[in-house]
Amino acid sequence: MSDDLNADRVASALLASISVLVRRVRQVPVGGGLTMPERSALALLERSGPTTSSALAKEAQITAQAMGATLGALRDRGLVERHPDPEDGRRMVLTVTGAGHQALKDKRNARAELVGRALTDGTFTPSELERLAEAAALLDRLARHI
Repeated sequence: MSDDLNADRVASALLASISVLVRRVRQVPVGGGLTMPERSALALLERSGPTTSSALAKEAQITAQAMGATLGALRDRGLVERHPDPEDGRRMVLTVTGAGHQALKDKRNARAELVGRALTDGTFTPSELERLAEAAALLDRLARHI
């Protein structure tokens, strides 16, 4: 590997550019009405499957009170449901509702459309779009290897 392409430089450049991209995409308002904490909690619940509020708080590394408030707002909007835990009826297990899944899908689609518009507005050549497609696959492989 040449000096220009040493692994530390590549890692630093990737982290910096990916961080800027993610920050910009998150900053641009899209429809759906979910706050960042609500979207994060809903996405975490979707990934983890039925679980308790305290387990979600622990996984998200936030206080149980903060997670409880966020989940309460999501329940009020019909995006999350509570059911008694089949193994311990004293605990409540949370699940994402159909409306919650749709809200996350809409948010993801809106962000993908935002990036898609940026890719097709003439800023990138067809060759660059091909390179970005190749880079996406490589970034996915990198993420899975970490």
